[in-house]
Amino acid sequence: MTRAEFEDAVRDALDAIPRDLAAQIENVVVLVEDDAPADDPELLGLYEGTPLTERGTWWAAGALPDRITIYRNPTLAICDTREDVVEEVVVTVVHEVAHYFGIDDARLHDLGWA
Repeated sequence: MTRAEFEDAVRDALDAIPRDLAAQIENVVVLVEDDAPADDPELLGLYEGTPLTERGTWWAAGALPDRITIYRNPTLAICDTREDVVEEVVVTVVHEVAHYFGIDDARLHDLGWA
């Protein structure tokens, strides 16, 4: 899968987020990188920021955007078909967006998303 096709899959996964939920996502940038960090080369996605559940009065609207990064090569490495990639991208995007909303890995596992 080309990088452009992978980016389209990420875009489609984001577009599939229900409107009511998507409307609550603010100040977040979603990036696609080819490779995961060297210290975790099998990582499929990463949320970096302050989850909504942890934001208090100290958190300002002028804060730098939170970041969600989806890693292309590790995803391609675990998938056999294009359909597998698309499905894994959806799972990874949902997983990272859930972290933005303050849902931890244990709860995601309980919900079947980890």
